[in-house]
Amino acid sequence: MAKTSTRGTHTCTECGWTSVRWVGRCGECQTWGSVVEQGAPKLTQVRTSVPVSKAVPISQVSADRAARTLTGVGELDRVLGDGIVPGAVVLLAGEPGVGKSTLLLEVAARWAKAGRTTLYVTGEESAAQVRLRAGRTDALADQLYLAAETDLGTILGHIEDVAPSLMVLDSVQTIGTAEADGSPGGVTQVREVTGALVRVAKRRDMAVVIVGHVTKDGAIAGPRLLEHLVDVVLAFDGDRHSGFRMVRATKNRFGPADEVGCFEMGENGIVEVADPSGLFTSRHSEPVAGTCITVTMEGRRPLLAELQALVAPSAAPQPRRTMHGVDSGRMAMVLAVLERRCRVQLANRDVYVSTVGGARVADPSADLAAALAVASAAHNTAVGPGVIAIGEVGLAGELRRVPGTDRRLAEAARLGFTEAVVPAESSSARDRMTTVRSGLRVHAAPTLQHALAALGLMRRPEEGGATGTHG
Repeated sequence: MAKTSTRGTHTCTECGWTSVRWVGRCGECQTWGSVVEQGAPKLTQVRTSVPVSKAVPISQVSADRAARTLTGVGELDRVLGDGIVPGAVVLLAGEPGVGKSTLLLEVAARWAKAGRTTLYVTGEESAAQVRLRAGRTDALADQLYLAAETDLGTILGHIEDVAPSLMVLDSVQTIGTAEADGSPGGVTQVREVTGALVRVAKRRDMAVVIVGHVTKDGAIAGPRLLEHLVDVVLAFDGDRHSGFRMVRATKNRFGPADEVGCFEMGENGIVEVADPSGLFTSRHSEPVAGTCITVTMEGRRPLLAELQALVAPSAAPQPRRTMHGVDSGRMAMVLAVLERRCRVQLANRDVYVSTVGGARVADPSADLAAALAVASAAHNTAVGPGVIAIGEVGLAGELRRVPGTDRRLAEAARLGFTEAVVPAESSSARDRMTTVRSGLRVHAAPTLQHALAALGLMRRPEEGGATGTHG
């Protein structure tokens, strides 16, 4: 039974919902273990106090103390906004085994090799285990101090003793304090530990990077307040079966929140990937049916992605639809448009669609490339070499423009592509002309039918309807 109390109300630390008694699950946001007792309200008048420092006009505040410092890891600096700000608290969250500790140990080592004092605190490993990993990844430096602690008070003592300019904490869920209720990793403990680190970081102008765990749903474990306390929230993800990793900024008070950093995990640690486009494409000695390349946008960075499709006769009453690396809902829509608007026979065929290199493509601009790959596989006709496709497919068969088309075309031209299919400005014949943009021969197509016709996968709509020329 739920226990009752007459001392005060119980409040959810996630959404603020209140209850007259303790419950295990919040009645508003349905979060478990977030309802805590607040005690009886005290209606006391707050006395005024003399401020330690007077308020000054914002134009007279010096910005020198907030000058950014490069971490030495270029891809991480890109995501942070050309370096880290002194006193900033960064939360790096990711799934187990993705490489969070390896990345931050590399950051700490490069920071220390630049002559700056660094403190690396681990609560999940022993000091000897971290030393072993540092030797394998060449992350040894004289200015890098290592401590294996799980008590917040002891960690604050290390900070006073070492006086670092950067501290890495791995991880916040393993640190506890006797001043708060609950066990380490609980809602109250995580909130108190993070709050204490934020206060000491602002007071000492010390940059702090905290490692955070994620739940099985991919959300950051702990109270939602944790993301509000820190200045920057980074998500570190990647396919477990692929060495490619990405760091995305979901919150950044001091820089852009749409940048992406690319890394590759290897035997000797983690390395930066300055030009990751080649990781998601394959090399063919001759054109192969069922493949098409598109340019997606990860933040503000254009990345090439290859989509492959296989269409085979099906003996089952319900043909199979298997998708990997793409959204199954969007692909179901694309297949329906191909069959209804372009008369590509798919009702009695199995359709398999996959990306290359373990890439996850969620950008709607990949709709056109996926449709061309499926149509190419269905007709057993290869899309010409050096061709890319960019555009979103609508239910009426129209092609919709996507943002950043010029940047995508420029990236494709830089990598040697010569031809592109993009949505037309309008449905008029004048806007469907083939032009040259960014060094590419660009076919502007108002509908998916026109895009297929431009690549020879079906007859043009005005030349005999929407019936394909290939079996």
